Amino acid sequence: MLLPILLLAAAGFTVLTTEFLIVGLLPGLARDLHVSVAQAGLLVSLFAFTVAVTGPLLTARVAAHIGPHTGPHTGPHARRRVFVVILVLTALSNALAAMAPNLGVLAIARLVPALGVAVFWSLACETAVAALGAARAGRALSIMAYGMVGATVFGIPLGTLIGDAFGWRTAFGVLAALALVKALLLTRLPPTAAPTPPLPFAAQLRLARQPAILGHVALSVLSFTGMFIAYTYLADFLERLGGLSGPTVGWTLMAFGAMGLVGNHFGGRLVDRSALRATLVFSGWLALSLALVAWAAPWTPALFAVLAVWGIAQSALFIVNNVRLMQAAPSAQALGSALNISGANAGIGIGAILGGRVIDGPGIAWIGVAAAVVVAGSAVLAWRLLGRPTAPAVNRRSRRDACDSPQASPPPRA
Repeated sequence: MLLPILLLAAAGFTVLTTEFLIVGLLPGLARDLHVSVAQAGLLVSLFAFTVAVTGPLLTARVAAHIGPHTGPHTGPHARRRVFVVILVLTALSNALAAMAPNLGVLAIARLVPALGVAVFWSLACETAVAALGAARAGRALSIMAYGMVGATVFGIPLGTLIGDAFGWRTAFGVLAALALVKALLLTRLPPTAAPTPPLPFAAQLRLARQPAILGHVALSVLSFTGMFIAYTYLADFLERLGGLSGPTVGWTLMAFGAMGLVGNHFGGRLVDRSALRATLVFSGWLALSLALVAWAAPWTPALFAVLAVWGIAQSALFIVNNVRLMQAAPSAQALGSALNISGANAGIGIGAILGGRVIDGPGIAWIGVAAAVVVAGSAVLAWRLLGRPTAPAVNRRSRRDACDSPQASPPPRA
């Protein structure tokens, strides 16, 4: 039963790469469409805000519609159709992006796939767990994590290399073809038993309003805002301040992604001890590297050393933030993960806007410092949250444990 999970992980790679691909294409895209890099960066905000606002609601609505039943219009058969439809829409949207004559059309092409990101990952993780059974849920989720890590670690640099060699439109075209191929493969996905329904909607709303949960959501927003003030414009930074050529930028982003694999390893180990303390550690590393990146830009060895620390810390925080919110809501871990996804995408969108303002104002040389200040603020909030209790338990617990988490096993105790 590993094949269905591998197919879903591969499809998830395409879905998430659709979100992050544009980061490495911003300089060339902006030149071709005759807009500023800051204006093009608003496309990152559009995608992120769409996921943040619509993701949890659409996921709940789709899950409620298909239900846990096994009829032709519900259960695993309906789930398979949902996966295929999302991938087909992703393919068509990327094809439209490849042909977009202006920024407005490109914005529409980015809006449509954003509606399916949270839905796809929520249902895909549930299906993966059902395929292997609850006793092997950790293994199922660890396989799914390859799609998530691959998208964030390698999707951007691969797109950058393709865009530099053949143009940014070709990068979107390749992604459209991949999405279509994977949609066809998923039509052969064997049906599996659907999980039981999640907590009642009203119970989840009550839990989400708890002050402890709201504090952790705010921490995710702040953390991802700091990350993406600078990360959204990393390719442009490397060209303008680092003096790197197009191909070198692509390979540098690939090396940055490789450091992300190291960060995933260390993030997974430290979060087992304390998610908030891990947040403090990696936020400190990230703030330091961001503060030094402009200083290091003229000296390539120093720049690569700073980028290595940046890549490790940022990738670790992807895991730490997700698990931290799941720990904060132990009686509804899927809700905690969904709230982290919304908070993270809100931070991504805010960060892209603020980064653009910095570029248009003080200049791109200050983008690392601005990001470092916000990341340091997230560390302060994490310190304030230390020692506070988790949210109280609710009456009935969801079995969608850690569905959206990149961890290989359910999160540890707080």
